[in-house]
Amino acid sequence: MPEPTGKVVDSFETRVRELEERSLSALAVRSYETKGRAQPEQPCRLRTPFQRDRDRIFHSKAFRRLAHKTQVFIDPEGDHFRTRLTHTLETTGISRGAARALRLNEDLTEAIGLGHDLGHTPFGHAGENALSAILDEKVGRSFHHNEHSLRVVDVLERDGRGLNLTAEVRDGILNHTGENEPATLEGRIVRLVDRVAYINHDIDDAIRAGAVKKSDLPRKAIAILGDSGSRRIDTLVHDIVESSTGSDDIRQSEQVAEAMLSLREFMFERVYLSEHTRAQNERAVLVVRSLFVYLLEHPEAITEKEGREGDAVENATDYLAGMTDRFALTLFDRIS
Repeated sequence: MPEPTGKVVDSFETRVRELEERSLSALAVRSYETKGRAQPEQPCRLRTPFQRDRDRIFHSKAFRRLAHKTQVFIDPEGDHFRTRLTHTLETTGISRGAARALRLNEDLTEAIGLGHDLGHTPFGHAGENALSAILDEKVGRSFHHNEHSLRVVDVLERDGRGLNLTAEVRDGILNHTGENEPATLEGRIVRLVDRVAYINHDIDDAIRAGAVKKSDLPRKAIAILGDSGSRRIDTLVHDIVESSTGSDDIRQSEQVAEAMLSLREFMFERVYLSEHTRAQNERAVLVVRSLFVYLLEHPEAITEKEGREGDAVENATDYLAGMTDRFALTLFDRIS
């Protein structure tokens, strides 16, 4: 196939390089100075490497499945509860806004944000914890969704060929949670904004579900951050931008960081580990454990084989982690 040519195509990379040198911070990753991909490939003439990564993630099967994976409340009654997809889009949008204000690479930030939760299990963190627990019992392994997100983009997508993403996007996906910080400031924005987003959006869902009332929220934290989700997010993002400007890291002020931690502790005590969610968490544990055992005993039930050429435990883990909530519940009902 002949190489595309034209005024725009022929000058695209040069114009992007010039624009980034004029507009980006010295600490920002330049689009054409990526550390590259595991498998070298011809560049796209009208997209930067990070834009290509964004598009590959956006069009992946794992990304589409996020629409049917819950955030906190499993199979809720109502149309306005968050899913893993809406959380991903909210995190990405907030992160990109912060990146722009800090003159960092928005395309890299966007790609990391869109890909950070691709490896999440059905049933949110309850499902993740249940899968990790049974893996530990069976083979002494653990499961962490950030590590599995990287496995999704490296191995499982595109019929086992993976998405062949750039090193910077892979690093941001892997280290958006866990012990290690991302290597780029763009990745560190997503890591912090992920918490900003889920804490405030989970508060909204918890109030909608009747798990807590607005008046229950810790007063000191609300006085600092704001009395609505949008005001809290606005306060938190402004603080991140102002605290990080002139720094070589992504930071929060001490006062705002303490207020956000107070909200997080409140959510663990009153929502994530509360009586209100205990029954549905127990249901998630039952479904995940039952399906895992079933898949080990019936490997023929794994209908998507691409990229799953490991041992029986690995195949069962990959298949189960990729399920949507409704697929897992339907399969559980069938085997029960």
